[in-house]
Amino acid sequence: MARNMRRSPNGTFKAKVALEAVKGEKTLAQISSEFGVHANQIGRWCKQLLEELPTLFSDRRRKQDRAQEDLVSELYR
Repeated sequence: MARNMRRSPNGTFKAKVALEAVKGEKTLAQISSEFGVHANQIGRWCKQLLEELPTLFSDRRRKQDRAQEDLVSELYR
């Protein structure tokens, strides 16, 4: 007997769906049926996209990423 396995969507899929929602050309219900994802989940991904978008190109983010990489490399030594 086959079980319904939960899917774990990758970041590319999430971004594609969230961008479709941000465009506003389709309703959440249409996007939900097209991609097979619940409308609430699409709303969460859309909200996350809009929250993180302003920091995507900022220098502060690069500094945080660099500091994180330095910390990881130091811990591996």
